[in-house]
Amino acid sequence: MVRRCVIVDDNERFLAVARSSLERGGLEVVGTATTMTDALDQVEALRPDVVLVDIVLGTESGLDLARRIVAATEASAPPHVVLISTHREDEVAELVASSPAVGFVWKAHLSARAVRDVVAAGEQ
Repeated sequence: MVRRCVIVDDNERFLAVARSSLERGGLEVVGTATTMTDALDQVEALRPDVVLVDIVLGTESGLDLARRIVAATEASAPPHVVLISTHREDEVAELVASSPAVGFVWKAHLSARAVRDVVAAGEQ
């Protein structure tokens, strides 16, 4: 079951809103990061069940981060990576499909339930 989460996004305001929404829905947000380096450090230290990764992290790539998270944690049980974006799913479907992420949640629909549903679908 998905309980512990790290959110990676370069927008501090979004991080605060997302944290509040996810925690109201029953997820424990154990960390937030705005850069790839911070995200990798937090994933290693905090061992979350799921990592929400914005596809575009300023000048960095969330897709690259997703690959690095999975590669860095292959020896242990890697967290589920869920990509997020302000772009709609149909606009980024090919990118999501080519990534190691279990799925995608449009930021406008981000909720604990949406995250759990994507992870459950990705496990099947």
